Parts: sequence; structure tokens; C-alpha cells
Amino acid sequence: MTERLYYTCDMLECTAQVLRCDQQADGRYAIVPDKTVFHPQGGGQPADKGWIAGIPVESVLQQGDDVVHILAQPLAANEVRLQVDAVCRALHARLHSAGHVIGYAGEQYGWRPVKAHHWPGEGRITFAAGENAREPEIPMLDALIAGWQSAALPRHIAFEDGRRKVRFGDLQAYGCGGTHVSSLAELGSVVIGSVKMKKGQLIVSYTVQ
Repeated sequence: MTERLYYTCDMLECTAQVLRCDQQADGRYAIVPDKTVFHPQGGGQPADKGWIAGIPVESVLQQGDDVVHILAQPLAANEVRLQVDAVCRALHARLHSAGHVIGYAGEQYGWRPVKAHHWPGEGRITFAAGENAREPEIPMLDALIAGWQSAALPRHIAFEDGRRKVRFGDLQAYGCGGTHVSSLAELGSVVIGSVKMKKGQLIVSYTVQ
């Protein structure tokens, strides 16, 4: 079992004990440490990049209670240093946080976020219609997001019945295992590229700058 340090803190480095190192069919090695600062691919968010013992991490996957780090070289069952690429983490955290605030903005117009994809160049939030839902225009969403950003709403993390929830300020908490900015003041520019209707759903495409 791997302790997920990114659930409760924003640190980018840690020392961990290698529990397993298994060679894969493709010749690479699956490393399972006792704890990690690396976010695995999942929940609409790509995996962190970085290094373990100076070796580049090529992929990070969640397998049951383990977080598996894929490396080109094997590691012995020793203590190792894990380092997350700070630039990559910051981009992913901003994209995921932007997805949350777009979700909040859509809810103001009667839409409920049901699916999210927070990848660079592919950001989009899919909404289902609630009661009295009306299609918002981009400036309407922009205005709401700008107001929350100017208020520098802080991020809050809580655990309810073992489930991690994330919210900003007093806005609604979403069940989420991803990484986020500590305050919306760090979000930067959220650029909504399009707002489209498709098969009764509202799809908002976005990026951050």
C-alpha cells in the first residue's frame, strides 16, 4: 500500500522505501514505494512527471492500494528520493482547479458537472441539465470565475467517510483525488474556448495561461 502524500500536502519531494520492483513485459520496471508525492494518471488528470533516485519517471499508475511508478531502470529495496517536476505539477494543478471553478460557474446556470478532462490542450467539462437550466455564454462564465479569483478563495481539503473532498472558499466541495492550487489567486488566466450543446449536455472547453 502506498501512502498518497499529495492528498494532504503540496510538497514535491520526499524520501520513501521501495517495497517492490517488478520488471514488466516491455522491459521497464514497476516501482511501488511506501509513500509518494506523485499523482497517478486518473480522475481526469494526467500523471505527474519527475524522478526517483535521479531516474526519470515515465508513467504513474494507480493499481488498487498501490501507486506504481514506471522507470526504465530497476531499483533495489532501499530508501530513495522522489522529486516531482514543479512546472508540470503547477500546470496540472491549475488545469484541475480551473475545471472546478468552471463546474461552479455552470451550476449557477442550472447545470451539473458529470465528467471532467483536465489534460493540457484538451480541457473540457461536461454538464447534465438540472431544473431550469439555461445555456450560458462565455462572458457569463468568465465574470463568475473572475470574481472568485479576485477574492483569492483558498483551497480546503476534507475527508468524509474516507473520501477526499476539495472546495474553494465556501463553494461546493467536490469529491476529488487530484492536485490543485492552494488559492484561486494562483490560477492565472482561465480561457474558455467554447460552450457547446451535444445530445442534451453542455460541454465547456478550456485552457489556462
